[in-house]
Amino acid sequence: MSSDEYSIRVNGLGKCYEIYATPRDRLKQFIIPPIQRLVGCEPSSFCREYWALENISFDIRKGEAFGIVGRNGSGKSTLLQLITGTIAPTVGTVETRGRVAALLELGSGFNPEFTGRDNVYLNAMLLGMTHDEVDERFDKIAAFADIGDYLDQPVKTYSSGMLVRLAFAVQVQIEPDILIVDEALAVGDALFQKRCFGRIEKLLSDGVTLLFVSHDQESVRTLTNRAILLKGGREVSMGSASQVLLDYRKLLHQEESDYFSKLMQPAPDKAPAPASAPQSTDSNASSEGESAPESSESSEKSQAPAVSGRADQMSFGDGGVEVLSVGTFGVDDEPCAVFYPGDVIRIRVNCVSHIDTDSINVGVRIRSREGIKIYSWGTLNQDMQILAGLREGELFWKRQLKAGEQFHVWLECDCSLGSNLYEIQASISYEGKPDYTAQRILHWKDEAAFFQTLMRQDEYFFGGISDLHMAARW
Repeated sequence: MSSDEYSIRVNGLGKCYEIYATPRDRLKQFIIPPIQRLVGCEPSSFCREYWALENISFDIRKGEAFGIVGRNGSGKSTLLQLITGTIAPTVGTVETRGRVAALLELGSGFNPEFTGRDNVYLNAMLLGMTHDEVDERFDKIAAFADIGDYLDQPVKTYSSGMLVRLAFAVQVQIEPDILIVDEALAVGDALFQKRCFGRIEKLLSDGVTLLFVSHDQESVRTLTNRAILLKGGREVSMGSASQVLLDYRKLLHQEESDYFSKLMQPAPDKAPAPASAPQSTDSNASSEGESAPESSESSEKSQAPAVSGRADQMSFGDGGVEVLSVGTFGVDDEPCAVFYPGDVIRIRVNCVSHIDTDSINVGVRIRSREGIKIYSWGTLNQDMQILAGLREGELFWKRQLKAGEQFHVWLECDCSLGSNLYEIQASISYEGKPDYTAQRILHWKDEAAFFQTLMRQDEYFFGGISDLHMAARW
């Protein structure tokens, strides 16, 4: 990439902080090492080094949307502060080309004693606008922020949502060359978030470079083209947004599995639990999976292959039960990959169990070509309806699977999707409780299958991602 084609260039970037046990050690570090160097001795160190970021390099092209993902404490905010120049790097260099607008912290640059109106002028002029330019754009800023009479109230009376409204409204009106957003939009209400994302998409279409940090994976997938995954201040992976988010999910799953495995280990002064005893589940567990399935034969479970070790890079999970293949079919049970509104979409998930177990959920997630999640559903959703008395049938959750048993599940729905190419992701999870509160992913498979929906425009046509079966009358 030539030097004229990039907006941000990061090369070997690192940030080290000195951690002192006591204030006295800080004073020693300030005085003693310089004296030791002066007399030719090896300088002593009275601090511990903590590298918040280490050896990060990447280039971002002009007009590109680039995402940064990682858990809290992975170095995302430190990286953004280095790029914006808020803090200085310990090693490496950062180059930016053009005017930078950054939303790093709520209300940064605002004086809490000033009114919102005063802070608009103050913040905008700090960002390089003249007083006349602010006068010209003030009405647009006020309309976008939409905080009403609070505009003339001191900022210290604002809620966090009102703060970010005003801050974002100012930042996007300076017409930046580079826009940096760090989780700031998470505090806004749904309508404001929609307005912000619409404005970001407009800026991207105008050639603005976006650096976007968020824990919302769908937002990262939708807004960005490339991304980097950080862990402990180091790069884990970098590439297309979809691939990096898959690596992120694998990382979260692995760390979660390690955490709960440690919780399940018996204390040293206690005898281990019998192999046939089921593990307890956490009613407050997250929907990404918490409690492990226990086979009645622990030796069979220990020999079950872990799915995450397979060569298939599109899969992850703890193993035990595995998705073999996924196919789409028409009502005649013939394979079909093209559907029209009104057709029945039949998805067959073929599986194999390597252990004796029950409490299994087989599900799918459907995503559009743009990476937007359209729908997710599984056998447990139907089981929950049965348990609630809303429908009749047998509970798949209670089905006893044997080691070596192959089985399949049919999932059916009417086609009400707009014209597009769709991806099917398939998953098998162990559900400690029949309500998604104690879940553990055994096998997740991205790009398990694809299908396309088309329109017979002379018969039936609608726009958008889904058919709402609207009718007109007069």
